[in-house]
Amino acid sequence: EISKLARLYRRSIAELLSDSADEDIFVVLHRIDKDFADDPAVNSEVAQHVAICREGTDLKELLGISDEDGPPEYHLPAPHSTMEAVEQGKRVATQERRRLSLGTNPLPDLAKLIATQGVWAAKADLPDEMSGMFLRHASFGMAILINEDHPLARRRFSFAHEYGHALMDRRASATVTTTKNRKDFVEVRANAFAAAFLLPAEGVQSFLRHRKKAMPSREEQIVYDPGMEEAEERIEARSRHVAKFGKVTYQDVSSLMLLFGTSYQAACYRLKSLELINRQELDELLAKEEYAEAAFGLLDLFDGNLKTKQDEEQRFDEDVLRLQVVNLAIEAYRREAVSKGRLRDISSVLRISAEKLLELAEVA
Repeated sequence: EISKLARLYRRSIAELLSDSADEDIFVVLHRIDKDFADDPAVNSEVAQHVAICREGTDLKELLGISDEDGPPEYHLPAPHSTMEAVEQGKRVATQERRRLSLGTNPLPDLAKLIATQGVWAAKADLPDEMSGMFLRHASFGMAILINEDHPLARRRFSFAHEYGHALMDRRASATVTTTKNRKDFVEVRANAFAAAFLLPAEGVQSFLRHRKKAMPSREEQIVYDPGMEEAEERIEARSRHVAKFGKVTYQDVSSLMLLFGTSYQAACYRLKSLELINRQELDELLAKEEYAEAAFGLLDLFDGNLKTKQDEEQRFDEDVLRLQVVNLAIEAYRREAVSKGRLRDISSVLRISAEKLLELAEVA
């Protein structure tokens, strides 16, 4: 009977039997976003993913797997201005890259990276105006859902954005990122984090230096020599760069976005925030986005929605949540921590074949 109730209400058995005092996550979401309360499709979609996260958490507990090594919480004062929000986001992005030993390299698959930090991450069928959400609850820990219908580059940005909420806004039970709250300081902070996390300053600067772009028109180097006695003996080197050759073009921005896996616009604005281009150059580059699309279209690298060829491969990489729970279920069955009936309940939540899951578990 409890198993049937759990399936009916899309809750885990452990949750029905627990005495958690945490407020129901859907009550929190309804309070945050009124439109969410009026959209049964969104409610159902989020409930399905929350149920999977709860099953995964229950299985982790059965297997003695701890998330104590999850991401740290960056305790920050509430930003009181856009500039303060931006500075906080950039600073945390730099610290998090250092903590994860990511260097200045492009990031791997974001969903996998987030999953290694003990945060559930998945795509979901959300309204177009909703980029994603961050959820935290005692019954499943922390979870990130992003809009599966957005282009690949935007999905990557959304994963980074919501991960920023997990790091900086964990005291809130939920945050919902929509077009309506984009100017809120905490959303600006998460956007600044995502931009700096995906496009690290040193990595972008190194990319442009390699192309001899955004460099000063004159460059002077003085080589120190401990043997010199007079200033006239200094070894000096000078070079001049033709300004038009050092100009950042839409081809440079396109190559930058492909290297770091961002959108064309995100790359443009990051260049401006690093003061590698001025406002006029920013406007000129943004106006040439269609040329970037056309140029890469010749190589079949983009479709009309600016999705790269890697999109189909990435699609599977991003869906790590269900794969995580399947692996946990198989391991729990192998250790005789769950029964065949429990395995069937889990398959129901995952919406996969119970027979197939049982077959995989039997041969483990």
